Amino acid sequence: MIVIDDKIVSDDVLEEHFVCDLNACKGACCVEGDTGAPLEEKELDILTEIYEQVKPYLTPEGIAVLEQEKYMWEEEDQSYKTPLIKNGPCAYINYDNGIAVCGIEKAFYDGKVKFKKPISCHLYPIRISKKKDFDAVNYERWSICMAACKNGNKLKVPVYRFLKEPIIRKYGEEFYNVLEAYDQQKKR
Repeated sequence: MIVIDDKIVSDDVLEEHFVCDLNACKGACCVEGDTGAPLEEKELDILTEIYEQVKPYLTPEGIAVLEQEKYMWEEEDQSYKTPLIKNGPCAYINYDNGIAVCGIEKAFYDGKVKFKKPISCHLYPIRISKKKDFDAVNYERWSICMAACKNGNKLKVPVYRFLKEPIIRKYGEEFYNVLEAYDQQKKR
């Protein structure tokens, strides 16, 4: 593992390979799972503020859920999550040629909102666990991402490099540069 300030990054983030293959998985990470995507507290107000601009990018089922609850509180891990449609897909889901995509992200790319999507979604398959004195930055393995692992291995792209943009969004460019320098040093 590598320690950067108050973040502990697992070796898997540097050593494992990953490049999403949406044609293979069809965006299953937005559909599968037991709970919604983790939300940071500061994202709660943002999601409320942008809802009307994002609403045209959502399914009728998602809209119905979001009009009842904008987000949900998860007792088990004491965190906020995106709500789910009937314990299935994320309420912010949309579909593009049979591939599950984020309605928030579609609105972002169309210039309707300045918020791309929740950082936990943007960072996936990295998951951050907030501890008392540090963030644990881990690579989460999930069988639905096997095609992404295979693709990453073929292209030789480590997880952190695939996720450069969201890592910089979360922790800043200096953090990313330290991570990359450490990886390069290890390979010498």
